[in-house]
Amino acid sequence: MRFASPYSWWLTAVLLGLVILGAYRSYAGSGLRLSIRRRWVLGGLRVTVLVLLLALLARPVRLEPVEFPRAVVPVLLDRSRSMGIADVDGVSRFEAGVALIRDQLEPVLRDDVELATWSFGDTLEPFDPALQGPDAGRTDLAAALTAIRDRYRDRPIAGIVVVSDGGITDGRDWAHGSGPPVFPIAIGARTPLRDREVRDLTVGPVFAAGSFIELAVSVASHGFEAQSFGLRVLEDGELIRTLEINPPAGGGVVHRMIPVSPRQTSTSQYTVAIPIEESELVSGNNEQSVLVPPPERPRRLLFIEGAPGYEHSFLKRVLHDDAGLEIDAVIQKGQNDRGERTFYVQGHAERTQALASGYPETREALFAYDAVILANAEETLLRPAQIEMTRDFVSERGGGLLVMGARSFAARGLWETELVSVLPLEPAARIGPDDYRWSRLEGMPHRVEVTQEGEGHPIMRLADDAAVTRERWSTLSTLGNVVPAGALRPGAAVLATGTADGGETRPVVAVQRFGFGRAMVFTGEASWRWQMLMPSTDDTYERYWRQAARWLSVGALDPVRLLIEGGRAAGDPWRMEVLVVDDMFEAVADAEVRVTLTEPTGDVRSFAATPVTGAFGQYALEVTPDMTGRHDVSVEVMRGTDRLGQVGQAVLVGGTDPELTDARRHDQVLGRMAHVTGGRPINVGEFEELSGLVQAKVFDVPPPAVHDAWNTIWVFGFVVVALAAEWGLRRRWGLR
Repeated sequence: MRFASPYSWWLTAVLLGLVILGAYRSYAGSGLRLSIRRRWVLGGLRVTVLVLLLALLARPVRLEPVEFPRAVVPVLLDRSRSMGIADVDGVSRFEAGVALIRDQLEPVLRDDVELATWSFGDTLEPFDPALQGPDAGRTDLAAALTAIRDRYRDRPIAGIVVVSDGGITDGRDWAHGSGPPVFPIAIGARTPLRDREVRDLTVGPVFAAGSFIELAVSVASHGFEAQSFGLRVLEDGELIRTLEINPPAGGGVVHRMIPVSPRQTSTSQYTVAIPIEESELVSGNNEQSVLVPPPERPRRLLFIEGAPGYEHSFLKRVLHDDAGLEIDAVIQKGQNDRGERTFYVQGHAERTQALASGYPETREALFAYDAVILANAEETLLRPAQIEMTRDFVSERGGGLLVMGARSFAARGLWETELVSVLPLEPAARIGPDDYRWSRLEGMPHRVEVTQEGEGHPIMRLADDAAVTRERWSTLSTLGNVVPAGALRPGAAVLATGTADGGETRPVVAVQRFGFGRAMVFTGEASWRWQMLMPSTDDTYERYWRQAARWLSVGALDPVRLLIEGGRAAGDPWRMEVLVVDDMFEAVADAEVRVTLTEPTGDVRSFAATPVTGAFGQYALEVTPDMTGRHDVSVEVMRGTDRLGQVGQAVLVGGTDPELTDARRHDQVLGRMAHVTGGRPINVGEFEELSGLVQAKVFDVPPPAVHDAWNTIWVFGFVVVALAAEWGLRRRWGLR
């Protein structure tokens, strides 16, 4: 028992003195003769009640010890398949981890905290060495840490020990800054494995039937020094090519671009494989596969030119010969007898009807294209409503816009319109009210140089090697002129520059993202020189303009789009997102989205995608494939009885094994995890230090619980009884 608001010693003495004096005077001055015993009885009762009331004012409390659970340290052992690699003194990483926990970790920590050993891979489970082994298909550390925090949310966690090789394959943000610290223990050999592997395999989109695409493959060799090895390329299981790879001395990663020509009507599966060496420690990472769908629909380009010119005839011919592009061209010829503008129109019959007056008049007509090229376009070529519509074409529809030709940048060009905000360059400075300073520098040849950003850009790349690309651009014929421009907008990039003899360097090619779309300017004049003044074997002119057209148009959105993430291995969930817009490219929030999944066995499963809250026109669902192989996904979108569109996609499950890809020990991953969570990596032999770190995180025993002791029925009853006794005795002995 103690008091929550105790009196000071001197105040206690004063109050007690006043209570005793008051009680004494209450009965010493009474008119009746009372015996000393009766005075003591009555005075004692009054003193007792007053002292009790004073004590209650000091708030007496009762202290009760709180039961406090012992701090726990969960130990998480990675049981994914990469832990089955036998590179720790002849035993697997998993076996070495089990022995480390049993023989070294537990003896050091079990006296300080309660240890709880768990295993994790696809799921988190209590560890049982008799039943578990390194057989999990992935390393889902994010889910394991979340599950541990939830399981011990009512208990103090002094820290979490993770025994793993660091090969995290969950693909999620597992490093949480809050919660108990994580102390990772890296398991596996420090030196690189004796291993050859296909590290990565990707492929670009197919634009046209019969066209070549490039498989981008990265292969790695460790422990074989500079010994060469073969690389086999298979199409649907049939060998089509063999390459010899010469890795650098000491091993390392080698990148190759392999041209292939996929089938025109169906999906092709390409496999890149390295023959397995008997001495390799890991053989499950020697091949990867990727699906290549049939060619996409041709990209539709609208080419508008303010006046006939040489550039138009050369450029139109080059783009027209690309089977992956459809070109509609409009050239302003002049005025007829009635003073009306006239145009020369070429293109697809269904679309050219909307081009009779030059530029499209409606959003539907303009949004039917994937990219627009405006060449030598003066301000009068487009009305303000068409300018605004073009901004929406880029930002909302996701289309591409290229502005080129000197007249587009002159005093009465597009730099005088609101379209300038879409372009990656600011307007040039004026020399007067009606012209820009470039008009005085017309006709000066400029040498073109690719910038560092342009060397690897899809528009400018002329070879796999950046140095070769740079050299090829430097040997091209000069441009007739380069129009000056203003400052580069934030987020934009200059891909090539032009320099005149003794003159300033000016941007020639600049690009930027604008909303969902892309914008580009070409400030050079007479790029046809790259074709006419170069050897007939040089294809720079054709390659550059086709790459520019594809880059501008490939990002344009379709009314129905399907995005699939995850699902690289069987059992990994897919997250499917379907984006739906109408002909005006406005989001459709009331569509019915049906998804059909055809499995490798031919079995068909159907699902309904549900709208995503707060994201109009976006629908989502999650599906988990149960087997490896090719899965065909088809999406049909309806609104009432109207069919808004259909899209399909083939997905390969098991084309790569993320658990065995780059199977070395990942110390950096584990170190980052420790840093973010407030822990630190622990090396083998530092477990005594780990014990000190864990003890520093153990919480102190909390103070006892405090309960008021005055507000009970017993205290109230005692006061009532004492006061009643005093009153009764006073009445009996003749006092009032």
